[in-house]
Amino acid sequence: MKPQEYEMESYDVVVVGAGHAGCEAGLACARLGKKTLILTISLEAVAMMPCNPSIGGTGKGQLVREIDALGGEMALNIDKTFIQSRMLNRSKGPAVHSPRAQADKQRYHMEMKYTLEKQENLDLRQGEVIDLMFCEEENSRRKIGGVILKSGAVYPAKTVILATGTYLNGLIHVSASAYPSGPGGMSPSLVFAERLKARGFSMRRFKTGTPARVLASTLRYEDLEEQKGDPTPAPFSYMNDEVGENQKPCWLTWTNPGSHEIVARNIEKTAPYGGYTTGVGPRYCLSIEDKVSRFPERERHQLFLEPEGMTTDEVYVQGMSTSLPENIQIAFYRSIKGMEHVKISRYAYSIEYDCMDPLTLKSSLEHRMAEGLFCAGQINGSSGYEEAAAQGLIAGINAARKIDGKCPYIPERSESYIGVLIDDLTTKGTEEPYRIMTSRAEFRLILRQDNADLRLTEKGYQLGLATRERYDRVLKNKADTEAEIKRLEQTRVSPEDGTNFLRRIYGRTGHIVDGSSRDSQDTDGMCTDRRDTNGKRTRDQDAAEHSSDEKGVSVLSQPAKFKELKGRVSLADLLRRPEISYDDLNEVDPNRPEVTAYARNQAEIQIKYAGYIEKQNQQVEKFKKLEHKRIPADLDFDDLGGLRLEAIQKLKEQQPASIGQASRISGVSPADINVLLIHLARIEMKDKETGGDEWTR
Repeated sequence: MKPQEYEMESYDVVVVGAGHAGCEAGLACARLGKKTLILTISLEAVAMMPCNPSIGGTGKGQLVREIDALGGEMALNIDKTFIQSRMLNRSKGPAVHSPRAQADKQRYHMEMKYTLEKQENLDLRQGEVIDLMFCEEENSRRKIGGVILKSGAVYPAKTVILATGTYLNGLIHVSASAYPSGPGGMSPSLVFAERLKARGFSMRRFKTGTPARVLASTLRYEDLEEQKGDPTPAPFSYMNDEVGENQKPCWLTWTNPGSHEIVARNIEKTAPYGGYTTGVGPRYCLSIEDKVSRFPERERHQLFLEPEGMTTDEVYVQGMSTSLPENIQIAFYRSIKGMEHVKISRYAYSIEYDCMDPLTLKSSLEHRMAEGLFCAGQINGSSGYEEAAAQGLIAGINAARKIDGKCPYIPERSESYIGVLIDDLTTKGTEEPYRIMTSRAEFRLILRQDNADLRLTEKGYQLGLATRERYDRVLKNKADTEAEIKRLEQTRVSPEDGTNFLRRIYGRTGHIVDGSSRDSQDTDGMCTDRRDTNGKRTRDQDAAEHSSDEKGVSVLSQPAKFKELKGRVSLADLLRRPEISYDDLNEVDPNRPEVTAYARNQAEIQIKYAGYIEKQNQQVEKFKKLEHKRIPADLDFDDLGGLRLEAIQKLKEQQPASIGQASRISGVSPADINVLLIHLARIEMKDKETGGDEWTR
């Protein structure tokens, strides 16, 4: 029997879902002065971590720092609740340095829930949304009007943000067994999924999975490799100069041929290989059965054992996602060194769910089919807490701006990883759960995790989300950095002191200390050759070349050779040498003033990589010319002679706002782009001849 519908109080914004996307969306709207309601199936699902109990990682850490720079919450929350923190990829260049922190997952949930509860303009409420409510405008285009709950309650709203995660038509698989469920045993959203399909929204079916949780007290730590955090954990948030200490280590072990044999013998019992699933899984987060099947030559795979908090004995086993039967899972785990007597508290499973086709979204994350309806997170085909939070933040900002009649904020690829993420989803689309990676960013040398505040906080302040206190910190950090760079450029060392200093540095590193200077880097600034004193390539260089997409800019050196200095040299000139760090300069910089850690780090990076940064900035300017070449909203692609039929179809479907966006659409060739440029040039020429205003979008 259908419940009787009755109207409740109205809101500016209703957010459906309280995962990482929903939390950021709701907070952004409320902080921008909009009366906001967050609805969730269960209040226990607020900022829940149903998979890995961590925040950050390669590419993901950059997203979190950008969320923070714009005024979001994720970085502040993980700084309060982390139990171990590390900066990944330190052996590579700064473009791929990525912060990552293990979270106390229960505390993370509780702190975020409390933040929502005490936020002005924000109501957090338990309730299951089963349908959208629309109102019609004069042009008959659908416009969002609110949401309808399972209880019959109707909440009118000016805008709605869908942040439903993996709940839509969620179906958990363990071998041949399948049952409706959301993540972590939560209730699924079944009716809402069917209503969205019935209303004509283009949906697809994805899947993901999670490993088992085991009890720490049943591990043999003497047979595991300890993975410690950094001695001094780096904060995620730019608002924190320092954070607490690491509280728990992680541990590493390996699978073995016996483990693989157990998986191979039972692989047909898994949900994908047994034909029990239809959803598409992630390419970059393989199940153990996929690893064994696709890489039979590998004798072992890493398993990271990550504690889930300070008040639980549960440990997350990263690297062993599976849908094997539970009896096979326990046999597999007990075949691994250090886990011979392990007990499992939660078995692994895979989960299928419905999501939107992201190509049906505008770059603002507003849906093309319904005005005022925004989507964020895994409903857009992405994976990961960080990707979800980034989209939630932008959806929240744009929902608020929509209400105020302002143009949306659309971060560009050249200014942030958030821009790369959203542009990839809405322009290129995805056929599998999308994961951000540093290799997806064309300009990753200038999109570093250390400078997100310099790139984005001014925008966050202008949008009204970043506080004045945050903006003032950025201005001070920028001024401190510029002052230190100027001092290093102007402070000079005598030839004798400089030569003795270099001799000690190169002697320490085992390099040759005579001959001509041959410090160099390769042409694209990615990594220079490092050889030993016999001229042989080292393991570092070989490893770097095998991970070229992720290594960023590194300054591994060639054999260090130099002549005695004949003149005075600046501290900045010394710092440009690959082997020399800012701290090394202490012995030739006795009058160094008190300098903040932020300014020291920025000064070193900006001096050492100045040439490459300038080169990339020039590339960005060329990129922006195409990004800012706007395509009129009323341009009829059918009337443009020279476009291929496929290009016409794709351009009509996606309605790119610029030539840059059009160039990234699959099926639109460089020849098609040239045709567009010719037609746009004709339009501009005609406008100039007639004295008309330049067209806008």
